[in-house]
Amino acid sequence: MEEAATLDGCGAFGFFWRVLLPMARPALATVSVLAIVASWNNFMLPLVVFTDQSWWTLPVGVQQFQGQYSDDTGRVLAYVVLSMVPALAFYAVAERQLVGGLAGSVKG
Repeated sequence: MEEAATLDGCGAFGFFWRVLLPMARPALATVSVLAIVASWNNFMLPLVVFTDQSWWTLPVGVQQFQGQYSDDTGRVLAYVVLSMVPALAFYAVAERQLVGGLAGSVKG
C-alpha cells in the first residue's frame, strides 16, 4: 500500500494522513473507549489522593453508601446508573468506528 501511495505521488506525511490513519481509526476508537472507561471507573487512586469529598469520583462515592452492616441500596443503584451514562454516551458516539473496524481492510 505504501508503494502504491508513493507511485500516486503521496509523500510520507500524506501516506500517514490518507492511508494509515483511516486504517487505524477503528483501533484508535477501541483504545480510546477502553481508556476512558478505565479512567472513569478508577477507584483506588482517587480514594488515596483526594481527601475532600467534593473531589471524589462516582465509584468512591458509591463506596461511601456501603457500611459494614448495611447499605443504602437505592443510592448505590442511583450512583451506578449515573456512572454508566457518560461511558455509554461515549461508546454510542464511537460505536460506528468500532463496528467498522471488524471488517478490516478487506473489501467485499
